Amino acid sequence: VQLQASGGGLVQAGGSLRLSCAASGRTFSNYDMGWFRQAPGKEREFVAAISWNGVATSSADSVKGRFTISRDNAKNTVYLQMSSLKPEDTAVYYCAAARRGGILTLVGNYVYWGQGTQVTVSS
Repeated sequence: VQLQASGGGLVQAGGSLRLSCAASGRTFSNYDMGWFRQAPGKEREFVAAISWNGVATSSADSVKGRFTISRDNAKNTVYLQMSSLKPEDTAVYYCAAARRGGILTLVGNYVYWGQGTQVTVSS
């Protein structure tokens, strides 16, 4: 699976962004999908994940109530709607694909990664 993330940018605190991740190459609905982020000098961390059929989602405590993950299997795309953004949300955001049934908070369970998109939140 090839993954192409887009939608990052510079936004003021309190603002919103929607990230998209377009998949190609293999059957998108065979994979659970996740978003991770990595700030300078920090480890890559889990943000949110969604099951292959969109029924189940999970998110990190730090983004609960602010970020929403969704997917459109007809468009081979997963989204991350981010609102009430904070400066601490500044990072490169990565989308990733995992084989069904794994623990989706773990970086090591993802087999395909996109190139990342920069999100910068100014105070």
